[in-house]
Amino acid sequence: MFESAELEHRVDKASFDEQAPLLRADLLDAQYDVLQAKRFPVIILVNGVDGAGKGETVNLLNAWMDPRNIDTHAFPPPSDEERERPPVWRFWRALPPKGRVGIMFGNWYTEPIQGRVNGTMKASELDQRLEEIVRFEKMLTDEGALLIKFWFHLSRNDQKKRLKLLSKDPKTRWRVTDQDWWRYEHYDEYRQVSEHTLRHTSTGNAPWVVVDGFDERYRSLAVGRIVLQAVQKRLARPDGNLRIAAAPFQRPVPGENLLTSLDMSQKLAKKKYENELELWQGKLNTLCRDERFANRSLIIVFEGNDAAGKGGTIRRITSALDARQYQIVPIAAPTEEERAQPYLWRFWRQVPRHGRVSIFDRSWYGRVLVERVEGFCGEADWMRAYAEINDFEDQLVRDGAVVVKFWMAISKDEQYRRFKEREDTRFKRFKITDEDWRNREKWDAYEQAVCDMVDRTSTEIAPWTLVPANDKNFARIQVLRTLCERLENALKEKPVKKTPAKAAKKK
Repeated sequence: MFESAELEHRVDKASFDEQAPLLRADLLDAQYDVLQAKRFPVIILVNGVDGAGKGETVNLLNAWMDPRNIDTHAFPPPSDEERERPPVWRFWRALPPKGRVGIMFGNWYTEPIQGRVNGTMKASELDQRLEEIVRFEKMLTDEGALLIKFWFHLSRNDQKKRLKLLSKDPKTRWRVTDQDWWRYEHYDEYRQVSEHTLRHTSTGNAPWVVVDGFDERYRSLAVGRIVLQAVQKRLARPDGNLRIAAAPFQRPVPGENLLTSLDMSQKLAKKKYENELELWQGKLNTLCRDERFANRSLIIVFEGNDAAGKGGTIRRITSALDARQYQIVPIAAPTEEERAQPYLWRFWRQVPRHGRVSIFDRSWYGRVLVERVEGFCGEADWMRAYAEINDFEDQLVRDGAVVVKFWMAISKDEQYRRFKEREDTRFKRFKITDEDWRNREKWDAYEQAVCDMVDRTSTEIAPWTLVPANDKNFARIQVLRTLCERLENALKEKPVKKTPAKAAKKK
């Protein structure tokens, strides 16, 4: 894959001086067109061989464009905090919003490639990470991002010349480390793993661009032109073309469904409820203080009909926990900042560290519920969201999280009774709005969306629990019991142990 990048392309100084000013002006214009339109972010990945000009290219882009509207990130080895989350967590936090340019140096490709060469990652683990990356990048581009991936290449001989040249100059000597020379000695292994990586991750929506890093002037013009052409092409394309064709959605045969089949008559007497509440709250508190929980996290998701008792149930959970151990994440309509990012961005930011609990009052399932029913996104968008959500939860679970999801279900008649009670009770009036009554008119559409959601996202690692909630006592105990059982079973399992990436051996 690197043959063309080993031809030692050159551009003479006169040609560069003639072409660079115009290219620089065009790039700046394109950057401001992106900023003004705010239709998509531009994400530029910088990867490649040591000494091939990666750092110089990052500096060049910041010099040729307005650095005030560029988010530049250089990622060192993961910190302890970052290692307690899935690998992509720190990259989600660094994504640029629509209208801005993000340059990511040392990005999601660095650790897998280095880990495979250093021997800390098996071939099967590398392929698994690459598959995750492909899905991650597809989601970014499906959400509208322009993703430009550069691989800067040098032949083995050219890399040696470059490292020696940098080492001789007192102004650049500091840039060449023992690790650079170690990687040079293992050039062939790096090349093999890199070719494998590029081959498996160069896709139609996010292809790799391999750049010859031998000549600085050639490299600069090549990168500038590629970025300019990609941005201009994207600006010229209507947003409507971003929509992806979806296969026809198969509607179920009318009749009984997952929700209508629930036994809503189940109740729990007050005395038994109080005894069970004490039992399960104590059990939950003990489990969250178990030393094994230090390598786990607990993520609790609450969805349900309006007035189904989510808030009251959450209070019964938090009453059993140390306030320093949990956070409640209430989810409302996305803010302007959140709308400028992929829809999962605001949830990735709330992923807890090990030993912590995050409780989501509504969640990422809004994409396949509210946004679907209200028409805030197209069918293609919410159809692909099922797989994206399953992938999200899979990464959480493999990182040590216990994901427990509840749908709090009440009957239509019970909802009407609770709505009227809220209107007639002074300290409950804030709980009822015109929006609640409007949503009630779409009961059947929401019911169908919920059934589709459960069918497509209730997995062996993160199953849904449907809770009949006409009786609040019964619902709260079922939730607490389910939480304790799921957490207790998870603590019996051996969590995936993360080992810090080994540093490259020194020569």
